[in-house]
Amino acid sequence: MNIKDYYNLAFGDLDVITREINDGVITNNGDATKVLATVVSTVYAFTGKYPEAYIFATGSSEARTRLYRMGITNNLEELKNDFYVYGLRNDDTFEPFIVGEDYLGFLITRKN
Repeated sequence: MNIKDYYNLAFGDLDVITREINDGVITNNGDATKVLATVVSTVYAFTGKYPEAYIFATGSSEARTRLYRMGITNNLEELKNDFYVYGLRNDDTFEPFIVGEDYLGFLITRKN
């Protein structure tokens, strides 16, 4: 991102021909939980090295954003032990993540 210490979290499937990440593909291979666990592990490692980082994430579709919101909701208490978690509202402001609210995206930063 073009803001110091702000990073966009993007992930998807590797296109073996173009060698680019495709964040719009739907594989339906049942590994969503494993993928999200890997993402969380990566966020812990990255913010361990760069504790001042703010990480933004949103889905490539409304359905994916909803999936990420559900993942945050299901793990919020554990996440809040180590991170500040925010939701991006429709008016382009962030608020502390509230269970049950719809958000356009999510921002987290490591607690010191």
